[in-house]
Formats: sequence, structure tokens, C-alpha cells
Amino acid sequence: MAKKIIDLVAAGAVAASLAVFALHGQTQPKFEPPLLVTSAGQSADVSIAAMLAKKAELSATLSKLASGRDLENHKTLVLVLGASMKGLGSAGLDADKEFARIRGLLTEAQKRSLGVLCLHLGGEQRRGELTDKIIRECLPSAKAAIVVKSGNKDGLFTKICGDHKVLLIEVEKTIDVIAPQKAMFGE
Repeated sequence: MAKKIIDLVAAGAVAASLAVFALHGQTQPKFEPPLLVTSAGQSADVSIAAMLAKKAELSATLSKLASGRDLENHKTLVLVLGASMKGLGSAGLDADKEFARIRGLLTEAQKRSLGVLCLHLGGEQRRGELTDKIIRECLPSAKAAIVVKSGNKDGLFTKICGDHKVLLIEVEKTIDVIAPQKAMFGE
């Protein structure tokens, strides 16, 4: 019973976000599976995002170091925003190489007319100078962003999404990402 109530509350929050989006004269973004889920910053949150897509019953491929050629046979690019110096080092990347990889992905996604969905799951603790640069780089190319609310305390996501007409959905907890994902993929 408690799970049903939580699901209804999450669905209500998604509906409210989409209604606000419609009030501004924009159509609700829709995404299509299959998804390619990759990191933008090499944080461990990318593995959580792949698990959440699976729980949302979406056809998704996880590729932490995806490049443009990995987008073949996918209809949506999911970028998990969050920098980790440890993750970058483990992947053999520095910030410049990661930004080049992200830009290549976004360029290829645009060429292929793929929808881009950004996720920020780490909340306030995953924010910092490098993550903020990644957010500024990726969000303008997205159709939508789902953000754990504590990660948007300073309004950075709100401002960038507003400036670029990107749907922003804030959730209280990471697990709450499932309901908006289902709504946006129509599954």
C-alpha cells in the first residue's frame, strides 16, 4: 500500500511538471527506447542510472565511455551528469578528454536526431566546479532533465533549463527517477 501511495505521489509530481511545461507553450518531450546510458564526468551514478532504467522496464545499454559510434541502434542518449576525479582517473581521462568525448556524443546525437535526457542523481554532494561545467555543456542540448532536488539548491538547473526550454523535473530521492522516466518514454 505504501509503495502505491509513493508511486501516485511521484506520478503527480511528474504530471505537475509536465503541466507547467505545457503552460509555457511547449510540447511534452517524448523519448523512444532503446537508450544508451553514459556518464558525463565518470561518476558512479551512471551505474545507478542504468539500474533505474531497468526498474522502469526500459531497453537500455550502459556504456560508461560511450562515443558517437555507440549511438547506432539507439534512439535516446541519457547523460548522467556528475564529475568524479577518481572516476576520470580510473577511466584514463582528464577533464579535457572527457569534455571532448561528451561534445562528440552530443554532436553525433544531434546528427542522428536522437533525444537527449540528462540525469543528475548525486544531489548536492555531486556538485562542484567540474560538474557545473558539465551541466552547462550538456543541458542546452537536452529535451529534458531529471534532477535530485538537493542538486539544484542554487537554481543552476532551473536557469539553464529555462533559458534553453528544457523540461526540468526535480525529484526528492534517486529512486523517484523511475516514474518520470516511464512517463517520458510512454511505457
